[in-house]
Amino acid sequence: MRGGLERWKRGVDSRGVDNAIDYALKGTCDAHLHRSTGAEALETYSSIADAGVSRFVVTDGTITVDELSAGAVRVWLTGHDPVTGEERGPQRLSPDADLVLDGTINHPKSYSIAALLHPELAAEFEALQDRLRDRVLLTWQTELNARRGHGGSIREDITRIEVVELQHRRSRALDPHAHRHLWLNVKVLGADGKWSNLDSRVAMKLHTVINAEGELAARTDPQWITVLARHGFTLDDDGQVAQLAGAVRPFSRRSTQIEENRTKLVAEWAAEHHGASPSIRALTQIDRRAWAMARPNKPAHLDEQSWEATVREELEGIDPALIRERTPVSLVAASTEALDLDLLSDAAVVDADARSTRCGGRFSSFDLRAGAIRALSRSGVVAPRGALTVTIDEITDRAHRKCMRLVGDDGIPGHVKAFMATETMRLKIRLAARLDALASPGRSLLPAELRRAAAFVENIDILDASQLAAAGAIAGTGGLVAVTGPAGAGKTTMLRLAHAGLARQRRRMLVVAPTRKAASVASREVGAAASSLHALLADHGYRWDTDPAGAQMRTRLTRGDADPTTRIVYDGPVKFVLRRGDRIVVDEAGMVDLQTAAALVDLALEHGVGVAMVGDPHQALPVGHAGAMATAVRYATASVELDTVHRFSDPEYAALTLRLRDPRDRDDALSVAGELLERGHVHRVASTEEARDAMVAAYFEWHARGKRVALVTGANEEADAINDAIQQRRVDDGELDPTTLVLGMGEQRILVGDSVQTRRNDPRTGVENRAQWVVHDVWDDSIVLTSVSDSGELRRVSRDYALDHLQLAYASTVHGIQGETTDAAVVGPDVDAAGLYVGLTRGRHQNIAVTIARTDPDAISNIGATMMRGTTELTIQDAMRAAEAELRRAARERELRASSPWTTPSSSPSRGGLSL
Repeated sequence: MRGGLERWKRGVDSRGVDNAIDYALKGTCDAHLHRSTGAEALETYSSIADAGVSRFVVTDGTITVDELSAGAVRVWLTGHDPVTGEERGPQRLSPDADLVLDGTINHPKSYSIAALLHPELAAEFEALQDRLRDRVLLTWQTELNARRGHGGSIREDITRIEVVELQHRRSRALDPHAHRHLWLNVKVLGADGKWSNLDSRVAMKLHTVINAEGELAARTDPQWITVLARHGFTLDDDGQVAQLAGAVRPFSRRSTQIEENRTKLVAEWAAEHHGASPSIRALTQIDRRAWAMARPNKPAHLDEQSWEATVREELEGIDPALIRERTPVSLVAASTEALDLDLLSDAAVVDADARSTRCGGRFSSFDLRAGAIRALSRSGVVAPRGALTVTIDEITDRAHRKCMRLVGDDGIPGHVKAFMATETMRLKIRLAARLDALASPGRSLLPAELRRAAAFVENIDILDASQLAAAGAIAGTGGLVAVTGPAGAGKTTMLRLAHAGLARQRRRMLVVAPTRKAASVASREVGAAASSLHALLADHGYRWDTDPAGAQMRTRLTRGDADPTTRIVYDGPVKFVLRRGDRIVVDEAGMVDLQTAAALVDLALEHGVGVAMVGDPHQALPVGHAGAMATAVRYATASVELDTVHRFSDPEYAALTLRLRDPRDRDDALSVAGELLERGHVHRVASTEEARDAMVAAYFEWHARGKRVALVTGANEEADAINDAIQQRRVDDGELDPTTLVLGMGEQRILVGDSVQTRRNDPRTGVENRAQWVVHDVWDDSIVLTSVSDSGELRRVSRDYALDHLQLAYASTVHGIQGETTDAAVVGPDVDAAGLYVGLTRGRHQNIAVTIARTDPDAISNIGATMMRGTTELTIQDAMRAAEAELRRAARERELRASSPWTTPSSSPSRGGLSL
């Protein structure tokens, strides 16, 4: 079940309950991971009005079903019995009260394409969704809870839940996308016989298990897998129908075009109707017009037969082989008896650990069980779901034994993230010990010594006291130096001065960074030798791989060893030979993960070189576990905080970004958000579509001036949508020629003049991961790229490289824009705290945050909440305190609630931590 779980609220502001219900029905699934309004909303609304919908009642593990009319659904949504009208427990009429929780059964799109090709595939796909729905309902009834007692501190088991199912065959763009929405009413019957609201926090966190159940069903359900094989289909490693996966991207591209058409038509309708919002019927007409505009000469009035015929024609146009009958394939499945349960339990821990990087490595029992289910789904087993329960339980139990508890209580609720992988905890402790060993005493260079050493360094007189202190520490003799500071704090000039100070002592500086792009920038601006961090480690024999459970594994070659990939004999470092007294400066150190940091510290100790970690924990974090920078600050011989921002043309805004970087609490965050709004740094919109339009418009506003603007999003999918929209508008405006193109990542269209980024280092052509380019020309066998920062810097990459590693870059995520400085920046509404801060500190002259809000107070609340979202727990102590706080908020069994609280172990004043 690859879907989201969203809350539907009663409403906001002064809307009454009736209007709120109307809003929920008409806006069906609009807030979803896979949103659907317009035609799908009418389909939903009409089905309720004309034929009703199915209501599933789950009582003590037994499922019954009946039908509800549109009127009965309205009564049901308000927390009343839809038949008798009887009130179910106390009513919560506040705008923030939940009506329903909406879960999506949403399999890969290739399944829906398969269902169009043969009636047997269609019938079995529906049956698969039926079986998965029943599994979800039973899991909700047994795992969720209500709350009782003072402050809701006591967990109450649930004996009855009610769910309404809404079925759809198409996406909003009217492409094949069969999916279902399960509306779980928040009113549930407790074991004590009382109706009350379910604990929605638990429901949201249980959804990782629900999603894992969907993956298990898709990959192991014997009836579904058998019928696929009978028609010549198999599943690939991503869970897609392998033979149909190639059709997904063209349909998605068509969907993007339809969405652009729809946005324009909605705007035109609103303008013609004095700013009103279109009704459901108007939206349906708009959707079908948008669909027809993307498909010339196709029927504007769509019925089921013409829709299926059109989709089949498009499939044939993509590849005629897609619609032909296939020869059956043999089905080979593993048996549960032959499974390596220890290996699967290792994979379950790796899965939970990999998903825990934004909360300090903490995960819950739900996360471990989800990992166990996902591990089993990839094992090759094909068996009925009921036959797999014992195996899943055994994998989960073994996985628990490979984890550490962060709190001392027994009976930890399943949703509380109170566990950490043993290997992750050991890594954190070992890194701390090695950093402590690296932090040998030493002295910093004084400002006068720096000035003598750097007589020819430009702008030295404008350095502030903190920059001089940081440069002196790096050029000094302390083994471990930490320099933290906000965006725009003048790090480059400081490093240039430190480099000169080291050179005067005949010591060398090597600048390394998580990406080759960042290292190259540092090399040009500082004058020191530079490398990506991984290139340095690789030159010294380190290699990275994954073990059979999927965990990252670090090995090291010694002289005379053959490289396992290239088979070339390793003969020691060549590019980056280190000698005692050198200084390795780690730029953007906040983005270095724990494993990489541990390897670097080992290397530094081995060669007697010093390390300076320069970065900001409040900016983009590593893909893996964070905390290396924070641990370095704790143990450093010298630790300096840069305290003045130099980047921005407005000094008052510079001061405000310091508060944006690290708000003291929620009230401070709201205060900062209010100032951002007052100073014109917040742009309100009414919807996700309007937010996207605002970012597209910002690009063209700054592009027309010949200036660069950074467009920052929270997800790659949103960045892709903005990129496609900008490219298409440039085509429509005649700026780009669509007849000369090359295919990029995911078969993305790349045109001459497009803004792109390369996504893999390639020493042969000189391109770097995340470097920004403009497509200069396209040849039969290659693409010529021009650097955005230097029009004279040209690179040529092959079409094969483009297909795998080149993508549009008008917009990007925070990791793509980290370290960039532009004229302006616009941040989308889907970012976390780091994304908001990084985005709002890219532009020298203007920085704007886009938020979805109807009023200024709503906008302030949204921005303030974003500033507090995604705060990472960087140390073991942070994780333990957070786990204990989460446990205190959780409803517990009555006998456990009465137990004495556990005291979080305290750390020593200087070092602290646990030992293993």
